[in-house]
Amino acid sequence: MTETTHFCDFIQIAGVGDADEAHLLTECGVRYLGFPLRLPVNQEDLTEPSAAAIIRSLQPPVYGVAITYQSAAEDIVEFVEYLGASLVQLHGDIGARELARLRDLRPHLTILKSLVIGKQPYGELVATVARLGAFVDGFIIDTFDPVTGASGATGKRHDWRLSRQLVEVATKPVILAGGLTPENVREAITFVAPAGVDVHTGVEDVAGRKDPTKVRRFVAEARAGFEFLRSSGTCSG
Repeated sequence: MTETTHFCDFIQIAGVGDADEAHLLTECGVRYLGFPLRLPVNQEDLTEPSAAAIIRSLQPPVYGVAITYQSAAEDIVEFVEYLGASLVQLHGDIGARELARLRDLRPHLTILKSLVIGKQPYGELVATVARLGAFVDGFIIDTFDPVTGASGATGKRHDWRLSRQLVEVATKPVILAGGLTPENVREAITFVAPAGVDVHTGVEDVAGRKDPTKVRRFVAEARAGFEFLRSSGTCSG
């Protein structure tokens, strides 16, 4: 994990559409902005040159997270270097060998690997945590949509009991995503006890733009949830 990444208060909002949305998110206290690109199913929110310009303009403690489905270490390195990102979220089918290669090529890159509930049996997810834990800085749990085939940005909630069990068996921090909203994020955090949360569609208006009121409430509710974990000594980060 790089020194710039702090779990247990990790709040990421993904699907940044342009520089104005990036500014809105940072003004609302969001430190991690997600940029899903080179997607197999969903439409990209912006072009790669636009994403690179935004990420390179961000100043610590705000960081851009490259979200990709690529599975070859060299391709991932090229992708994050082009964007100027120091964090990457991997949703593709990548194994231990390529993750080890990625770690060798970019030892200071923060790597999050997805665990998609509904796409694989729970036992396979547990096996993935055990097999890949040594090569990543954390995991991110998301929801599979069998209708669209999307493994993320579905706006669908999964069984939080499964998420909680994955948090309990993982030796690395676990970020929770999938159907989170300002209305349920505090409950999700207190129930699952993740190291962080990620939201995409849950803070958008009907036009697909980030809603300032929803963003501010999501951040406030998430912080309240993490404060509860800290006060109870159950933070998993």
